[in-house]
Amino acid sequence: MNQPAPVAVVTGSDSGIGRATAVRLAQDGMDIGITWHLDHDGARRTAAEVRAHGRRAAVVQMDLTRLPGAADAVDRLAQDLGRVDVLVNNAGTGTATPFLDLPYSRVREVVDVDLVGPFLCGQLAARRMIAQGDGGRIVNVTSVHEHQPRVGAAPYCAAKGGLGLLTQVMALELAEHGITVNAVAPGEIATPMTGQEDTDVRTERRPGIPLGRPGDAREVAAVIAFLASEGASYVTGASWTVDGGMLRMGPQAGSHLESDAWRRP
Repeated sequence: MNQPAPVAVVTGSDSGIGRATAVRLAQDGMDIGITWHLDHDGARRTAAEVRAHGRRAAVVQMDLTRLPGAADAVDRLAQDLGRVDVLVNNAGTGTATPFLDLPYSRVREVVDVDLVGPFLCGQLAARRMIAQGDGGRIVNVTSVHEHQPRVGAAPYCAAKGGLGLLTQVMALELAEHGITVNAVAPGEIATPMTGQEDTDVRTERRPGIPLGRPGDAREVAAVIAFLASEGASYVTGASWTVDGGMLRMGPQAGSHLESDAWRRP
């Protein structure tokens, strides 16, 4: 009897890192659950790419500012596709607003989308994985700002830092069920969130990044795909930075700054 194809749910997979991850996991033989917030056409394009690789795709809308109900999208996709073996918590949002100017409503929105949403989605996916009885993979997409602060990004940094530590607690508690949980922490990646979706990263110069350029979404997707694979079966509770060496520049960058421009977002 043929085994069903593994199923991955990738939140926020209508563009950027989410789309690149959905397509890469489809190339690796998985059926894909796709969520979108505002860009339905983008989600349909992702689904078309998944199907072009011979895999099934299911698409649902998910607005993580409407919790807890929005997380039910994970259950809907698992029902449509028959199971869930991999969850990639990729949907996210951010700010470029000084700490003193942030309204409560915006803080609540960022924390819900970037931290509480992944928490609830992870619960739903993990419960299904446990019921299935053969383990699973959860990958939380954080940011280099899981590890380092950024001016103008107080709720984003707080949420991503929290998601990084949540990842470690999930890894400890879910290990007995054969579920691994890891974080992937991108640096500057050419995506719609950074206004660079169609950028050829090889032509962009970033002197402050050791590799000298921003990253491509497919480079993040490759690390996520590894963590979702059998090859990563003994890897859990870790945060994998994909940043071209950006985090290694902290003290060096600080000693070379020549103005207070970094104080403004």
